[in-house]
Amino acid sequence: MRTLSLFVLFIPLFFSCHQSSTEISQWRGPNRDGFYPDKNLLSEWPKEGPELLWTYEDLGNGYSTVAVTRKKIFTTGMFDSTSYIIALDHEGKLLWKKEFGFSWTTNFPGTRSTPLIYDDLGYVLSGLGKLVCFNIEDGDLLWSKNLYNEFLAREVRFGMTENLLIDGDKLFCTPGGELANVVALNPKNGDVIWQSAGNGEPSAYCSPRMIEINGKKFLITITANSIISLDPENGNLIWSHDLNFPHGIHGNTPVYNDGYIFAMNGWGHGSVMMKINENGQSIEEVWRSNLFDLEHGDVMLIGENIYGTDYTTRHFSCVDWKTGKVKDSIKEFAPGTVISADGMIYCYSYKGDIALIKPKQNGFDIVSSFKAPGVKRDHIAHPVIDNGKLYIRYDNALMVYSISENKNI
Repeated sequence: MRTLSLFVLFIPLFFSCHQSSTEISQWRGPNRDGFYPDKNLLSEWPKEGPELLWTYEDLGNGYSTVAVTRKKIFTTGMFDSTSYIIALDHEGKLLWKKEFGFSWTTNFPGTRSTPLIYDDLGYVLSGLGKLVCFNIEDGDLLWSKNLYNEFLAREVRFGMTENLLIDGDKLFCTPGGELANVVALNPKNGDVIWQSAGNGEPSAYCSPRMIEINGKKFLITITANSIISLDPENGNLIWSHDLNFPHGIHGNTPVYNDGYIFAMNGWGHGSVMMKINENGQSIEEVWRSNLFDLEHGDVMLIGENIYGTDYTTRHFSCVDWKTGKVKDSIKEFAPGTVISADGMIYCYSYKGDIALIKPKQNGFDIVSSFKAPGVKRDHIAHPVIDNGKLYIRYDNALMVYSISENKNI
């Protein structure tokens, strides 16, 4: 009887320990919204920028950013038209490099998507539509799917760039086929759980996100012309809304807060704020803006404001979330990518300028800036912050800066 009692007590302890050991590293931070949980970061930088801890200069061609875990740093790169998953330690030493298929070599050649790390497994999508699951210890491939062969995916202009999403027991991706527009797979073996026709539109580079309204989850993504909502349990299309953008390029993840959802078009077509009804079953437009017409780089929602850059006018702006009113705007650091940590915004411009920006209720202050190494173009891999370090990927190189007030980190 005593043995049985001890066993019963042990069961919840085992599951508690197992669940707490699950480690997730994914696109744009823990919640896919650009916020990183680090605290006690530098509130300003020296004129030459924060301390450069190390640089690794053999990543191959690519625009993937990094997935950082307790033991490793993961990214991808192209060597001789072949895609590789790359694992480094936290001192910048190569641990392993594993091939996972041919790379996108047409326009902007190189790897695209960032590895998704979930517990002891990793997932990544190639520009040519090969989705692979790998062991994070040694990089061995465990299973793979070819989205073109299995789901009749349609070709897109710049290759597939989606950053994969896991929620619960499902891995989601967007082949963009007419019938298999969005699919849910078993993360352990790649088996198809469901496939949805969605709106039947081609994929549009968007990395999806999960939102929750009154306890019900909804899968949100953007295809060629529309932002759509699917039931993650079965793939049923709940609503769609035409974004009125003719070019089919939506590389930014929608931003959601308290019933409102914000989506960005590109190249002169601005952005759209929408409101979802209280049961999540329908959507209506609230306002449109000419700003934030960025093909990729995302925005940050901080307080009551949206902060980010636009492509056409080359401004960094602060815009009211509810009304679209411009509160502050400067012609610097644009176009560029934004993330946030410890109450500050980090903007990485396409030309390689890295700015530390303090958001305010009615605007912002530019606190510090410096220029990353590299030529003045295509600095478009998203920055990452982890454990007091700022990770900047540019082409073949990964640069790691110390941004913590604690110099022992």
